Formats: sequence, structure tokens, C-alpha cells
Amino acid sequence: MNKGRTRSMLALVSVMMLMAALAACDGNDNRDGSGGNAAPGTEAATGPYGKYDPPIEITTVRNLSDIVENNVLGVLKDEKFEDNRWSRLYYDQLGIKIKYNWVVKGNDTSDPYLQKVNVMLASGDLPDVIPVNATQLKQLADSGQIEDMTDLYDAYASPELKSILSEEGTGPFDSATFDGKLMAIPQTGSSIEQAQFVWIRTDWLDKLGLRPPKTMDDVLAISKAFAERDPDGNHLKDTFGLAITKELFGGSMGLEGFMAGYGAFPNIWLEGPEGKLVFGSVQPAMKKALQALQNMYKNDELDEEFGVKEGTKVSEVIANGKIGMEYGQQWNSIWPLQLNKNHDPSAQWRAFPIVSESGEPAKVPLKFSTTKFFAVRKGAAHPEAIIKLFNMHVEKNWGKTQENDYYYAPPDAESVWQLSLVQPAPTKKNLELYRTLDDVRRTGDKLKLTGEAKVIQQKLDAYASGSKEGFALWGWERIYGAEGAEGIVDQYDKSKQFLLDKFEGAPTATMVERQTTLEKMQNEVFVRIILGAPIEEFDKFVQDWNKLGGARITKEVNDYYASMKKQPRAG
Repeated sequence: MNKGRTRSMLALVSVMMLMAALAACDGNDNRDGSGGNAAPGTEAATGPYGKYDPPIEITTVRNLSDIVENNVLGVLKDEKFEDNRWSRLYYDQLGIKIKYNWVVKGNDTSDPYLQKVNVMLASGDLPDVIPVNATQLKQLADSGQIEDMTDLYDAYASPELKSILSEEGTGPFDSATFDGKLMAIPQTGSSIEQAQFVWIRTDWLDKLGLRPPKTMDDVLAISKAFAERDPDGNHLKDTFGLAITKELFGGSMGLEGFMAGYGAFPNIWLEGPEGKLVFGSVQPAMKKALQALQNMYKNDELDEEFGVKEGTKVSEVIANGKIGMEYGQQWNSIWPLQLNKNHDPSAQWRAFPIVSESGEPAKVPLKFSTTKFFAVRKGAAHPEAIIKLFNMHVEKNWGKTQENDYYYAPPDAESVWQLSLVQPAPTKKNLELYRTLDDVRRTGDKLKLTGEAKVIQQKLDAYASGSKEGFALWGWERIYGAEGAEGIVDQYDKSKQFLLDKFEGAPTATMVERQTTLEKMQNEVFVRIILGAPIEEFDKFVQDWNKLGGARITKEVNDYYASMKKQPRAG
């Protein structure tokens, strides 16, 4: 053998052994930022805020909501959906460039977006980061197409992020965990922010000599008056009492708060008399709520075309001053009610607590709020990158280097935070903000104002001064002002009125297989009943729901519930 070649080979082996040893000493166990698949020439970006050098690109997909398109991008200069303050921040400080393979208009629960995601999942042509709902996540986990994020989350999530994502207990992580492995990062929602109110045009109340509702009979009387007594004064019968959409449920123009008035709680799991979970949509109380809506429809108190109208179409009717009441969440004053205020400055809306038939404080249903998860395609070069985005979003809004007045809700726009791909937030932040602002109103001590509270107070001050410079100032005042919706959240919280969804786990096997079908059937039957079908159709719906998978789902849910009751829960 050639001695020179032998020496060269020995030297090469020595170098390779040395490199392996150095890698081992450096703790290279797939937690170095590369996920074991680092792109050539890209240095490992260690730690929660480590920057990739050279920068990396991650692909993903996204929806573009009306609020972002109109109320954020529509009023900001030099900001685009693909190139804005958030995308620049992620590139400049983390070395992460975000590329969207496709963007669909609408919210992330709209049919076009969900269909596009489902087609993408079926094709197997996945981006690096995959935003999915719980059912889609289970499908990906079962098919082995996504990365195990367990160790990466432990290694890369900042302490602040870990604190925020655990504020509502282990439920969000339970729903993203399969066979003991965390298969996505849950974007935890705030349960209490799903609380609904009844938003009412108080200028119409005053004009017709009506009082805010104390019972459901009052709600029905107000709806009837708004439809029959010409509240807009044009001498035409062209107004409606209550806004609803073809989807029936949701954060704006949803019927959860209305139905709660009759002790009906659709779409959540409740603990029944025997300690087992039952599904609210198939309980007898639903019949009375549906019957009330049917009577309202027969009396022309509901838009006759609601069965084919999405929220954006109904919002146009509200904007044009033809509807005087809707159930929805605290942000409804910014959309869609601000549209009406812009069209008619004399219009005035206010949030009131939802009410019950008896006049006793109503139970306020809160669906399990973590509905969005960020999974990572198996084999993606940098699976930890999504965690870094989560970290930075939290840091710039609520961390030590926060710039909340620029990255969250600046004076010249609405919710700029929605430009960010990921949107984690403290679960009680809005309630705590209201309490801080209310304390300042009482004491006059504005030194307590920092961060987001200071930004919102600036909006309230601008509104009080009559300024026209800021965006949706009236809408913000209707949330955080002295008569704001968050004051009602405070009331709900102190009175212990919240009714929490009892199922927080990953979708069961039958949910994955049958839930979409069951939800479609539920919506079709409920709309049909409201439009005038015999109320007895509800009884057949319950039978069909059980036969087509509901009974099996109920058993699976209760098996999960029994297992979780045996072990301690966080929070």
C-alpha cells in the first residue's frame, strides 16, 4: 500500500473523529437550532433568540382576514401582507424569512381556507410550518408527516412563552400531544375573551323608549320593536332586530349568548347530572332557543336571507344601519359595529351582559379556546424556527424589550399584531388592562400606565378629545371605556358566571372521522328549523347525531374525561 495515501487516510479519519468529538462536546443533540438538518453554511442559532447567520427561509400558508386587509393594511403606508413590521422584525433579529406558498382571503375557520388546507394535506405537498386545527393536527400526527417538537420546545421556548402558554393549564398541550409526544406548538387562546355580550344600538333604545334587557323576554321585545317601530325613521319597514349569519355561531353575530339565555349551550361539552359529559347541541334546552328564533324569523325580525349570508355580508347590513342588536365578543365594536359608526356618526352601540329567562345571572359559555396549532413538516431544516417566532412575538409585546405601541395596536391602525404569523398572548391580558385603566380613571394616577395599557389610554384620550386622527377610536372606547365590554368581562369573572368547555383533549378517533359531517348536519337542521321547519326535526337530529357517530364520540370523550380526573392538572 502506498504509505503517503495511508498517512492521508489516517489524517482524514483523525479529523473526522475530532469533529465528531467536538460536536459531542458541544451537545449537538438536535437542539442546536438545526433540528439535525441544518442547511449547508447556516450556523446553528442557539437559544430562544439566537439569530441565523446566514438567514434561513421557512415556508408556510396563511389566511388574510377582512380585518387585516381593511383595518390594518388599508390604513398603513409601506406595509404589505408579505412585507411588514413583523416580517422585518423576524428577519432582522432572528434571521428568519417567511415565505407564503399561498394565501386565501377569509378567516382561518372559513370554508375556502379549510378546504385549501385539507387539499394541501391530502396532496402531501407540505410547507415547513403547517398551521392546522385540532383534527388536521391529529391526521398529520397519525400519518407521521410532522416533527416531534417535545425536546425542541423544552430547549428553545423562552421562559415568558412557557409561562403564557401554560396559563390555562395543560389542556392546550394535551390537545397537541400524541403517544406522549408534543407534535405542534399550540397557539393558546383566551377562554374568557370568547365571552359574549348582547350589543345593542342604544340610540334606537332611547328613541323607542326602551330599557336595556334584564330577561330574555326583554331581548325579544327589543328585537320586535326594532323590526316594527321604524327606529331609523325612514317610514319603511326595513330594519331587523337581531343579526345572525348562515354559520349561526362565532365571535361576531353568533348565537351562543342568545341560546345561553335559555340554558342551551351548543358546541361545548358539559358535565351532566351523573358526572358524565354530554354535548350541549343535543340537549333538550336547544329546542326552546330554536323555537324563539323561528318565531323571530316569522315576525320578520331576522334578515330573510341570513341562511345564505356570511358574516361579511351581514356586516354590510349593520353598516347601513338596518340592524339594531347582535351577540358577539368584546372586539365587535371595532368590527363590524365601527362600520355603522363610520356610516352614521349618530349611531351608538353598547355591550350589555347576556341575560337569562328568569333574570338570574346567565351562565356564559366558553368553548375550549385553543383551536390553532403550528406543526412542522418532518425533515424541515429548522423545526425550532417556529418556536423562535413565538418567543419574539411575546417579547416585543410583553417582554423586557417590548415595543407594544408599534407592534401591537399603534395609534394609526387597529391590531397590527395580526400581521404576525404567530399570535400568542397572555390569556387574561385584556381583563387586566381594563382593571388597570379603570383604576386610573378612579385615581387619576397615570404613572401606572405602561406598555399596552399606555397605548390604549392614548386611544381613549384621543377619542375623548374628539380627535379624528386615530383608527377605530370609538371602537376602542366601547371596549375599554367606562361603559366598555371589558367591564362586563370583569363582572362575569367576579360573579363566577363562566361555564367552561369540559373537553380539552386531542380529537378522538371518531371525531376525526365524523365530526365535520355532524357539524354540517347540525348547522343545516338548525337553519332549517329557524326558517320554519317543524321543531320536531330537532328530535330526529338528536337521533341521527347519535347514530352517525355522536354516541361513539360521547363514549370516547367520557373515557378521556375519566382518565384525566385520575391525574392532577396544571393551572
